[in-house]
Amino acid sequence: MTHVSATVTVVVVTFNSAHLLPAFVASLGPGLGEVPWHLVVADNASADGTVELLRELAPEAKIVEMGRNAGYAAGINAAVQAAGASGPTMVLNPDVRLDPGCVPELLRVLEEEGAGIAVPRLTDADGRLTMSMRREPTVLRAAADALIGGRRAGRIPLLGEHITDPRRYDRPTTTDWAEGSTQLISAACLAACHPWDESFFLYSEETDFHLRAGDAGFTIRFVPTAGAVHLGGESATSPALWSLLVANRVKLFAQRHGRAETTLYWAMLLLREGTRALLGKETSRRATRTLLHPRRLTGSRGPGWVA
Repeated sequence: MTHVSATVTVVVVTFNSAHLLPAFVASLGPGLGEVPWHLVVADNASADGTVELLRELAPEAKIVEMGRNAGYAAGINAAVQAAGASGPTMVLNPDVRLDPGCVPELLRVLEEEGAGIAVPRLTDADGRLTMSMRREPTVLRAAADALIGGRRAGRIPLLGEHITDPRRYDRPTTTDWAEGSTQLISAACLAACHPWDESFFLYSEETDFHLRAGDAGFTIRFVPTAGAVHLGGESATSPALWSLLVANRVKLFAQRHGRAETTLYWAMLLLREGTRALLGKETSRRATRTLLHPRRLTGSRGPGWVA
């Protein structure tokens, strides 16, 4: 099968996304080029006219109305089930704008042996490179982030989870996981790793999925010749969202490691957030409170899991 003949299912999860939809939908045609595709949208009970606008902008799209804010992973699962597709699946955030020819480039790489997920080179709304590749979380990497900062640590593979050397984004490579706003998943990989873990609700669900893909023998390929714009979310500025992100990092680590190692990882995150809270960072204050109350940690093992 060539990359032009593959039919791609485009999956997007929306929640009060009406303001994003015109530019998002407009980018799909150029982004997919000559590749056949169909759009499936899972809407998490939007109250801003998202569904009505979708029916106007993309009348051929299949819309799954969740009836509640079920979370990102649940939306993906519902859309994938409704699609019933046998080909590759493109998972997108509604604040993504595909560059022309993005998907054919991703498909070309996805057809290589062992490839399970292909991700493009991302930029933000101002055209700046988004450093979207990540390494698997470890205690050492969490410690380096807390002590010397993620940007410095990210230049050293042993120490950095976040890959921050811009030169790494100029050439094709593999990565343990990648920011999940824009990803093309092979049918084989989706079949092996589906469903997405709905217990995360928001944040770390793509980390879990990508790491499980690696466990199953698939590789995550970074494709610099494919491009997209990701406008970005509010996690870095919203205390509530940042605390959820941090809590889900602990949850994810705990699912893949034992109690003693998870305790060390939790301690490194607490050190990072606590020191930044002392400097007056409100997002870190909220995250510190969450980390100090294990019952608040999403899906935690309950009181005493850090004992």
